Amino acid sequence: MIVADQELVARFAKALGHPTRVEILVFLASQDSCFFGDIHDVLPMAKSTVSQHLKELRDAGLIKGEIEAPKVRYCINKDNWDLARSLFSYLFRIFDGKAPSCK
Repeated sequence: MIVADQELVARFAKALGHPTRVEILVFLASQDSCFFGDIHDVLPMAKSTVSQHLKELRDAGLIKGEIEAPKVRYCINKDNWDLARSLFSYLFRIFDGKAPSCK
């Protein structure tokens, strides 16, 4: 795995490293797209907290947000989601029973 791929894996992993962000991704994966208010309605937390989690996911490239004034519509970034799946799959295959056991 080249350094650029390692940096992407780390960026994706960081974005996935919070249960709320995982919950947001699961919700978005069940929709074609949705607005901020829809996401906020299913998450029992302050709007500012939801916004921060959406920003982390957007910055990592796992979701896209498009302004449809006065709202923002969010959806999964399919290209980067497929890339994340491929990179994580490769990473997990490297260690698939081949690593020496630590005892």
